[in-house]
Amino acid sequence: MTLTQDLGLKRRVHAGAKVCSRSYALSMENDARGQISRVVIHKGRKFDYESVQYVGKSGKVLSKQVVRHPGAVVIVPILTGHGPGTGGEPHVAMIRSFRASLEKYILELPAGTREVGEDAAVTAGREIVEEIGYEAATLTEIGRFYTSPGLSDELMVAYAATGLSHVGQRLEEDEDLTVELMSVEAVFAAIDSGELMDAKSMLAMHLARRKGLI
Repeated sequence: MTLTQDLGLKRRVHAGAKVCSRSYALSMENDARGQISRVVIHKGRKFDYESVQYVGKSGKVLSKQVVRHPGAVVIVPILTGHGPGTGGEPHVAMIRSFRASLEKYILELPAGTREVGEDAAVTAGREIVEEIGYEAATLTEIGRFYTSPGLSDELMVAYAATGLSHVGQRLEEDEDLTVELMSVEAVFAAIDSGELMDAKSMLAMHLARRKGLI
């Protein structure tokens, strides 16, 4: 992927956001031991649950149950000089979202699951409009990581979103969240205090800081 993706992709990204990316040396090759079989135990709306058999290092056939995931994105939406008294200080558009698995609201960054075969930048552009109501002029890829390799093949792509324009939220029926604009230091203070415990959001904030974007 080049620094700025081709015009065809730009047209597909929500609102024509410019996409900046970086290359990552991620090996996607299968281990030499290989898989013997993959059996779908349950096919869900977004994810599949599989039983996988493979040859272990001892030569013995082993079995694991895994979640097959189409991939996801997390976005750091950066607003500069938003609101009175900010003095141009960057703010981040966070969300406080209800998570049924935890049975409570948690603080996190906007994120979302990719459609099968969908470019990650397209997902990112769509999700920030849906969840926080902003369109991005530029999406910069800041990292990629596996979220839970012990149980899933989910690959998450992190973006920083800049040049934001407010267009209003477009929440889906099952989304229950509110937007909270926080200074960068307030977000890191929330990490230190334990208020922000969402791993993808914590990592994305640190990646954005390491890239000098916040």
